[in-house]
Amino acid sequence: MKALKFNLSGKTAFFKKPEVNTYLYFTYGTIHKVALMGIIGSCLGLGGYNQQNKEDDYPEFYEKLKDLKFAIVPKNEGGYINKKVQVFNNSVGYASKEEGGNLIVKEQWLENPAWDIYILLDNSDICKNIEKRFSERKFIYIPYLGKNDHVANIIDVQVIEDIKEVSDFNKLDSIFVKEEFEFIKDDGFDDFDFGDLDKEVEFKYQEKLPYKLELSTNQYILKTFIYTNMKVAKITDSKVYSVDNLNLYFI
Repeated sequence: MKALKFNLSGKTAFFKKPEVNTYLYFTYGTIHKVALMGIIGSCLGLGGYNQQNKEDDYPEFYEKLKDLKFAIVPKNEGGYINKKVQVFNNSVGYASKEEGGNLIVKEQWLENPAWDIYILLDNSDICKNIEKRFSERKFIYIPYLGKNDHVANIIDVQVIEDIKEVSDFNKLDSIFVKEEFEFIKDDGFDDFDFGDLDKEVEFKYQEKLPYKLELSTNQYILKTFIYTNMKVAKITDSKVYSVDNLNLYFI
């Protein structure tokens, strides 16, 4: 088994949450699997929501990529990405029914997001197409981080051979599903050296993120995901792979 790896980043990003109010559109705090499939789909030239026919269960990008396995390794410190509310005018004629047709839009944007993305590759045609296009840097459409205001940078593309499943680990280096792992309590407090000021500070980032689409409505189905440097243990039959000397959980 092998994996495609690339670094994904941008100046800003906006992964829109469907639950919004009148005044402000919110973003998820990090990239999620459905958004990743959209980015890969644009690189391959697959159709999106706007090209979906009534008889189709899913948009083309999701139908063809939903079985892929992704690992997401945040590169921002502690997995936390700064957010900032942006205010701008949408003055196209259909933007607002108010006089002048001008709509003031407020969106919460992620600032300077970055991730290392890994995709498990098999011998399927879709995986061969992904490997070829990313290795040759030949994309059909420009990839965006959520919408076309946020151009995606894709660099450091490489194919990693000999991916191996691991069972002996106590840390994960990627985002993982909360319900599939448990935290290991560290009872070594009495042995702690208070002179060791270089000890790694523990962190945990947690958020409900989309991981698939519901069949009849194509709405997001959410699960709680965690990114942490704390010790964990597997409590399900989920698989963890050793890649680049990292322990990766593939969504």
